[in-house]
Amino acid sequence: MKEIVIISGKGGTGKSSICAALAYVAKEELVVADCDVDAADLHLILNPKNSEVQDFYSGVLAEIDPDKCIACGLCQQICRFAAIEPHEKTYRVIDLECEGCGYCYYVCPQDAITLIDQNVGKFLISDTRYGCTLVHAHLGIGADNSGKLVAKVKSEAKTRAKTEQKAYILADGSPGIGCPVIASLAGADYVILVTESSKSGLSDLKRVQELVTKFQIPSACIVNKADINPGVTSDIHKYLAKNKIHHMGDIPYAEDFHKAIAMGRCLIEENETRWLPIFSEYWHDIKEKI
Repeated sequence: MKEIVIISGKGGTGKSSICAALAYVAKEELVVADCDVDAADLHLILNPKNSEVQDFYSGVLAEIDPDKCIACGLCQQICRFAAIEPHEKTYRVIDLECEGCGYCYYVCPQDAITLIDQNVGKFLISDTRYGCTLVHAHLGIGADNSGKLVAKVKSEAKTRAKTEQKAYILADGSPGIGCPVIASLAGADYVILVTESSKSGLSDLKRVQELVTKFQIPSACIVNKADINPGVTSDIHKYLAKNKIHHMGDIPYAEDFHKAIAMGRCLIEENETRWLPIFSEYWHDIKEKI
């Protein structure tokens, strides 16, 4: 089983649109994982149904029992996040400030503090209208630990791929270089970098490629909207050649991207004549490289 992860240094490059189009081409060979748990959107195109839904718990939140609290104030003194405040002659935890470190729990002389496991979201295993399985997630509003939720999505995708005897996992990663992206890259066999022809696109491509290099994962790059700024596109090509990154192809600016998203379709469904040959070639290229 091989795992292909699609990432971008910034949002809005067309990463998820490209992922959906590749999923359409290779739907009989793979399981799809939406690892962009902070802003998941593949479900808008793949229209998942018959979902198996499970709660995801990660991290803890301190809670003070007012009946046991003797208002000694020790918990407030040692809390470096200013998450504990006086309340009605005892103390209480400010939920949004608590980092779940547990220090207060260990120093409380009355055992008045408990650490509550936090339900930070849900992960889902769903059938899709393409016929392939989608593993995806919903992170709770204001919740952190998204990297751990990404790891859970990837783990479930691998399990499902083994069960279904699929040869590939296609993962739509998060934009940027933060914790969710690092979690997306863990265990990957091949990385597709999606960038756009802009100075910020090139700058963020360099940042994310540095991260991929640290993981020692082979990578390729697709340049989207390549015709909007030929000078920057030329600079991107030079950067790819200098760093021995496989240049998979350029995609010109196309309103098909916006039309397809608005209608809940992938690019190939919007214009099969134009896009099917391109993404079929991309998928063949990926399989050859890995």
